[in-house]
Order: sequence, then C-alpha cells, then structure tokens
Amino acid sequence: MKIAIVVLKFASLFLLLSAFQCEDDTTSLTCEEKMSQLSAMEMSIQNLADTSVCNENFECRSVALGSKPCGGPWGYLVYSTSIDTLKLNTLVEKYNQFEAKINEECERFSDCAMVNPPERLECQNNRCIAVY
Repeated sequence: MKIAIVVLKFASLFLLLSAFQCEDDTTSLTCEEKMSQLSAMEMSIQNLADTSVCNENFECRSVALGSKPCGGPWGYLVYSTSIDTLKLNTLVEKYNQFEAKINEECERFSDCAMVNPPERLECQNNRCIAVY
C-alpha cells in the first residue's frame, strides 16, 4: 500500500512538471527571426575568431561551421589558439545545432555539395590561412 502511494506521488509530480515545462524560447519565432538570430551568432563567432593571431607560440586550427540541410558544414572557420578556444568551440557547437534545428523547422534546402576541410593551415602575417 505504501509503495502504491509513493508511486502515485511520483507519477503526479511527473505529470505536474510535464504540464508546466518551459517551452523552447525559439518556437514562437518566425523563420526570418531565427535566421536573424543565427546571423548574429555567426557574427559573434567570426568576431572572436578574427581576434586570433598566430606565431611561434600559437597554432592554427579549423572547425566545421554551419549545418547544411543535406548534412555536413557550410565551411570551415580558421583560428589560432591565441583565443579562448573552448569558448569558440562551444559557440560553434551551439550555432551548428541551432542551424540544424532551423533547417528542419523551416524546411530549408541546400546544394548538398560536400565541403572539404583545409588541406593545411599556414600562418601568414600573424593570421591563420586555410590552404585548399
């Protein structure tokens, strides 16, 4: 009998929490508003990457940026380890996930062409350059 009461209380709590769960704050936005948010996120990411410099103390790296509706990234962002790379990679991951969500919700399409990563990265004039 006590077990049944405990189970009933947990079930009631679960139903109550489910009924009042927070909605995703982007669900009420239009596709244009979501794309505007995505653009702002990309600008923030690009601005952070643009502050990076390379020299003998910092190495160049690249990360896949974007999410094509057919799969794969739109391109590769080049940066150096002179910046907060954990922050950059976290921003890029959120950006990629958000774009994938927008692709599905807004029924976006793309050319489905595969984008290859850079063959190598070079440091020229204290800037990381992708070589394809």
